[in-house]
Amino acid sequence: MTRSEAREQAFFVLFEKSFCEDLTINEIVDTAQEAGLIKINNFAKILLDFAEANAVAIDDIITENLRGWTIQRLPKVSLAVLRLAVSEIKFVDEVPAGVSVNEAVELVKKYGTAEDASYVNGVLGTVVKGL
Repeated sequence: MTRSEAREQAFFVLFEKSFCEDLTINEIVDTAQEAGLIKINNFAKILLDFAEANAVAIDDIITENLRGWTIQRLPKVSLAVLRLAVSEIKFVDEVPAGVSVNEAVELVKKYGTAEDASYVNGVLGTVVKGL
């Protein structure tokens, strides 16, 4: 599995988490794997662990960098991708921030809209500049 595929799998879990806030990441992963819906490799697991362990800090970073939106009003696809990308940018040192941003934009293009992709790119650009 490539890192792009691992990010996509992690995105699916974070997207599901936005609908099932009372479940842990591990519960979502276990259920999805038992159903054969996803395969989580080590890289996806690392991203998900960082996202869950630092959820409040990640949401704070996202909130600080939003323009014209609140985190509650963001499309769920965009929010899940932002959470994934901020986790990677902030906590995975071996991946350049530009790669994380590009991968996030590609995920939003695939599962969201062009407007969402442009917005996510702008937010992540601001996040990266602020680090």
